[in-house]
Amino acid sequence: MVKLLVAGLWVCVVTLGAVYFSVKMATAPAVDPEIARQAGLELVKGEAITIPLIADGKVGGYFLGRISFMMNKEKSKGAELPMTELMTDELFTLLIGNKMIDIAHMADFDVAKFREAIKTDMNKHLGDGFVEEVLIEQLDFLSKDDTRTTGEAPSKSQSKPVKIVEGETVAEPSKASH
Repeated sequence: MVKLLVAGLWVCVVTLGAVYFSVKMATAPAVDPEIARQAGLELVKGEAITIPLIADGKVGGYFLGRISFMMNKEKSKGAELPMTELMTDELFTLLIGNKMIDIAHMADFDVAKFREAIKTDMNKHLGDGFVEEVLIEQLDFLSKDDTRTTGEAPSKSQSKPVKIVEGETVAEPSKASH
């Protein structure tokens, strides 16, 4: 009788343990929405772009920029996108045409508004939802005097470029989430 009771108790413990572990393994962990969103994005690295600032018919300086994009993988799959050309056009429009950056009043520059303008206009050209995020790696301004390296003004010391936005180096999203 004791043997029968111990065997029954053993079967109950093993059954409860098996049910517990099977339920624990069957329930998927909650997926973080930010991780799921990042898994659907692809980094498109931008190239260095130089845009001249022309004022009064003369070159006053140069904008130096490098902007990258986080793009929707599904929408950009198999598409041949002229990103460098589109980005150059967009920066010319914003920096020269719309004069979004006023060198005399750098404190008034709104980085978030600048990113949103690039994202909106790029999605207008490419189709809605292509560009998810705009990553500014570099945006500097060099005046014409700063770029001179000839013997015209040897006594003038060169100043450093004006940092408009200093971004972080962009790395590829982790492949582990695939």
